[in-house]
This record gives sequence, structure tokens and C-alpha cells, in this order.
Amino acid sequence: MKVAITGATGLIGKKLTGKLIEREDEVIVLSRSIESAKQIIPNAADYIEWNNNSNAWQSKLSGVDAVIHLAGENVMGKRWTEAHKKKVMESRVNGTRNLVDEISHLPTKPKVFISASAIGIYGNHEIPVDESSAPAHDFLANVVKAWEAETHKVDEFGIRRVNVRTGIVLDDKEGALAPMIKQFKFYLGGSIGKGNQWFSWIHVDDIVGIFLFALDNNNVNGAINGTAPNPVRMKDFAKTLGKVMHRPAFFNVPGFALKLVLGEGAGAVLGGANVKSEKIQKYGYEFRFEDLNAALINLLRK
Repeated sequence: MKVAITGATGLIGKKLTGKLIEREDEVIVLSRSIESAKQIIPNAADYIEWNNNSNAWQSKLSGVDAVIHLAGENVMGKRWTEAHKKKVMESRVNGTRNLVDEISHLPTKPKVFISASAIGIYGNHEIPVDESSAPAHDFLANVVKAWEAETHKVDEFGIRRVNVRTGIVLDDKEGALAPMIKQFKFYLGGSIGKGNQWFSWIHVDDIVGIFLFALDNNNVNGAINGTAPNPVRMKDFAKTLGKVMHRPAFFNVPGFALKLVLGEGAGAVLGGANVKSEKIQKYGYEFRFEDLNAALINLLRK
């Protein structure tokens, strides 16, 4: 299969691209820095500088079987100033719009378009939510709604579309888990806030597995929750991590401290949703890690 991918140098992108190359798919990496992409992913079939040079795009993208779109500004990478929020919104909305526009001009269009999305669309929920649940109206939800709306435009070309609403991805080197590991190593680990918020997690191998499953199975369509079947409370996540690392989970990060660092973004960390993933399971995906304890042991005791 010939697959074009954006965001290939990110947490999910690196592992997903590696799996695609490993199974001998022809991978085309779209990146704003080709030299950097070549260093991180040296074995791709081709590299395209992701800019507004549509002629170059069309010549290399024509005839691809699939496009996987993962690129976007790191939401929690900085304090939520108005400038950062604008960058987050524009990177997803404008980036997706430009990519879809390029696809619209291809003489031979891809069969499937798979885009990253986020469970932030649901906002904070105590009761379980699934793909049929109404979206929230906060900043993150508005970003995801606008982001997904841009992907819907491929429907008019007869392209199968999948939006993978990704949860909190667990990886031992990057993402949300890595700084927690450091805290626990120094006996400073614990919950965030009061710890009652839902923590809808997923092992990195499973989120990569879901993208591959969506790529390979023509019946997978529309929004898909990319979360493990068993979400936990934040305090239970901290206790489980402490148990696996043989460390206590006494120290809580107070909400006011997060607000000082993240501003409005602290609300996204102190809140959460009980996200269910039955839809992808009904399609036939089998999770490798349904249990949090097993997932953390796999990541931390390699």
C-alpha cells in the first residue's frame, strides 16, 4: 500500500510509520523539515516538504492509496495564552483544510483519509460518553469540531474517512506519562488535582494498532474513540503507576499550581471524560492492553 502521512515525526507518527515500513508499505512523509524527517524516519520511500507548492504535492501524492493526517500544534506544550490557542486552532483547521484541498486536485484520489482527532470533543463528563455523544462547547471541543469538519470535505470525493479521537497515549519516553515517571522515580509521584477526574488512557501500541486497523479494514468509517476499554480515575492511575514502579503516590499536584503553569489549559488536565471504545471493538479490533496495570508493566519493565 502507498501511504502518505503528516505528523510522522510525532509520538504516534514515528511508531506508526515504523510499522508501515516494517510491513513493506510504501511510505511518503509530509514534513515542514525534510532533513529532520529523514533523520528521524530514514527509511521512507519519499519525503515532501509540506508547504504551499501544490504542483510538487500533486506530482508525488497522485496515486497514493491512503493519507494519514497526524500533524498539529502540541495543545499542552505551553500556557494557554490567546496566541497559543490561536496557533493550536489554526494548525489543525488550516493544516487539514490545505491537505484536503490538495487531495481535491489529485487526478487519482486516495481510497481512505484517516485523521487524528481527540476525546477533548466531549469535554468533562462523569457519565460514559461514546461517538454518538454530543460535543462540548469549551475551547478544546471547539478545536476538535472545527478540525473534524474540515476532514468531512473528503466525503464528497467518495473517500472513506476515519477520525480517530485519541485519548491519553501512554509511552515511557514521550507524552503525558514520561514526566510522571520522573516524578515517581524521585518519590514525588501522585495524583493531579483531587484525582477524581476520569483518565481515558491508551497504550501507544494500541493507538498505532487502531490506525493500522482503520487503514486495512474498509468497513471502519467515521469517528472512532481511540481509548482503552477501561478508563480509570486519576487517583487510581497514580496508585497503579506507583505500584508498578514500587513507589508511593502521596504527592498531589494542586490545581492552583497547574493554573499558574497552564492557565486556562489547567481545566483540561483537572477534568476528564469517561470515554468508551466499543465501536472499534465491534468493528473487530482486539486491544493488546485493556488493563492499566498490564499496560504500565509492559512500558516500564521492558
